[in-house]
Amino acid sequence: MSDATTYLVLLWGREEEWADADEATVAAAMAEHDRFTRALAEGGHEIVGGDALAPAATARVVRRGDDPDDLTVTDGPYAEAVEQLGGYYAVRTADLAGLTALVGIVVGTGTVEIRPVETYA
Repeated sequence: MSDATTYLVLLWGREEEWADADEATVAAAMAEHDRFTRALAEGGHEIVGGDALAPAATARVVRRGDDPDDLTVTDGPYAEAVEQLGGYYAVRTADLAGLTALVGIVVGTGTVEIRPVETYA
């Protein structure tokens, strides 16, 4: 994969749907992720990282004020949003179109964002 790029596949969704999900729904979602990872490997895409994220309410947000030494730390999500970032995959591939086609396996009722990772020397 000499022309490969690493992409973050960001999984956005409604946390309340996941929190209210029964065992069968969770099992079906996990099966979709298993199918996705198999399809990635079969398509020549390399998963180089990824994980599920804890709910947005567990986040810690750090903001800089007007004074460069003034940092404000708050608990909870950065902003009220309909969808929250629930997890991600880091995928190295030279085939963005192929990767894009495969994310339909895990999009569920949410949104998937695919973004290239910038590398700085």
